[in-house]
Amino acid sequence: MKKTLHGIGICVFVLSVLLTVGCKGKTENKEKAGWAKGTSSETIIREAAAAGKVGNWGLGNEYEILALLSKYNLPTAYLSQAFDMDGFDDDTIALASAMTYNELGLVQNSYDGGYKYGDSVGTIDMNDEGVAMMEDNIFTTQDFAEKNPNTVKAFLYASMKGWAVACADPQMAAEVCYKYGSSVSPEHQMHMAKEVKILCETNTKGQKVTDYGAFDTDAMQQTLDIAKKYVKLDDAVAATKLNSFTLSDIMDASYLEAAKERKFGTPEKSSVKIQLKWLPDAQFMGYYVALDKGFYKDVGLDVTIVPGGGDIAETTAVYTGQVDFGVTWVTNLAVANASGMNLLEIAQVFQKSGLVLVYKYSD
Repeated sequence: MKKTLHGIGICVFVLSVLLTVGCKGKTENKEKAGWAKGTSSETIIREAAAAGKVGNWGLGNEYEILALLSKYNLPTAYLSQAFDMDGFDDDTIALASAMTYNELGLVQNSYDGGYKYGDSVGTIDMNDEGVAMMEDNIFTTQDFAEKNPNTVKAFLYASMKGWAVACADPQMAAEVCYKYGSSVSPEHQMHMAKEVKILCETNTKGQKVTDYGAFDTDAMQQTLDIAKKYVKLDDAVAATKLNSFTLSDIMDASYLEAAKERKFGTPEKSSVKIQLKWLPDAQFMGYYVALDKGFYKDVGLDVTIVPGGGDIAETTAVYTGQVDFGVTWVTNLAVANASGMNLLEIAQVFQKSGLVLVYKYSD
């Protein structure tokens, strides 16, 4: 997840012009930007790309953007987008990347840190465009899973129960996340919880999903195929290895299947840690609900949730044994394995991509 905005900031008064720049909200006294409602996604993408105003922050999200531009036979170039939506607000970026549960909420809403655009913006969805890549999953190392199968299954059982309960009551889940040290406002936390529920319960084709953590092999294969095409690795050996991967090289559904049927015994290791991909918020609400409601204790586990966003990536932390489980994206795991980490995905929490491109309506 990308860095979330905080507070309203400091307003800057420019003496040479009679223009006040608000810290958040629509930029005033500017020529109308954007596209008319009903304009096709293809037209918007082509025109934004021709103007050089498609934005993305990188860090793994860019592969979907590259695949999208290639779909329309456009140059695969994009603006480097900051970890806020200021470039979108001031029209530097006409088609800006946003996660539905984070940046899009900030663009649309008027709560703390919001830009107040409401329904005056539209979106282009990576799922609808056929270039979606799978995001948040649970992983461990192949070695840990083989040596601690009961621990892995028990952890998955309790975690998926946490996700089911969190999705059934997003308001409760948001409150739990806020209690555990939320990095965003309560209102934004609530927005995140509702949107994350959608990512967990809807697949890339828009179909309802009731099996939390399940592997959609078609979506997983699409993710791997896009990664092979657009991830560029300097190490030739690693690049060759990535290109050779099949899904069996990065995932194993057997632990989740056993967990769902509660086919596990006493955990071999009772005290475990999971490192998140970012700071505490509803992107990870299933784990916090499982912890708060005692689901981990019920299966004999003492779980510590380690926030991400530090100097050590979640893949490295799991590989080196600093934590036992991690939350990452499929592409990150595949690249780590190409570099020799031997990680193993054991559950796919998000069933669709959360990335959209947001643009302004001109009418």
